[in-house]
Amino acid sequence: MEGIPGAQPVRRREWFIRLLKEEHRHALFELGCGTGIEGVEFVRAGLHYTGVDLSEESISEARAKRLDATVASGRDLPFPDDAFPAAWTMNTLLHVPDSGIHDVVGELVRVTAPGAPIAVGLWSGEDEEVLNPEDLDEPRRFFSLRSDDTVRRIFGEHGLVEHFETWPEEAGAGNRHYQFLVLRTPDNG
Repeated sequence: MEGIPGAQPVRRREWFIRLLKEEHRHALFELGCGTGIEGVEFVRAGLHYTGVDLSEESISEARAKRLDATVASGRDLPFPDDAFPAAWTMNTLLHVPDSGIHDVVGELVRVTAPGAPIAVGLWSGEDEEVLNPEDLDEPRRFFSLRSDDTVRRIFGEHGLVEHFETWPEEAGAGNRHYQFLVLRTPDNG
């Protein structure tokens, strides 16, 4: 469950960058930026980048890559309303329990401008919350694995899900698939 399989993540990132440029959006916010791997690519594409992550160690590595990155929780982002023209979050919201997902998505929408695209990537499941059985160290990572219908419903309550696609997980890794969507925030105008 570590990453998105194959070339799909690169294609989705490049597709999203093209969308941002077509819409004349020159900056991007990433929730769950980790060590800045995606952030470096967004900067290379000419976008102003801001990222947050819960891990101080990851933020230190992202800053070493000269990225604007801050330790923060998705439940309480340290930015004003409508601060960013777009957002990106891959493999992060699957660690948010169902009891808190609407708070985090609402906070993400709050800091993103009206009418802005938010790209989201998640691993699917049968609407179950589990501790990763593949983790050898404690504490094991928490996953909230949601069905396509549940994901569409959750995000649809916060805007328009204008793009939704899936692709299979790597061979031999079960019947999960990756979910990629673009949520368009409500346009207040």
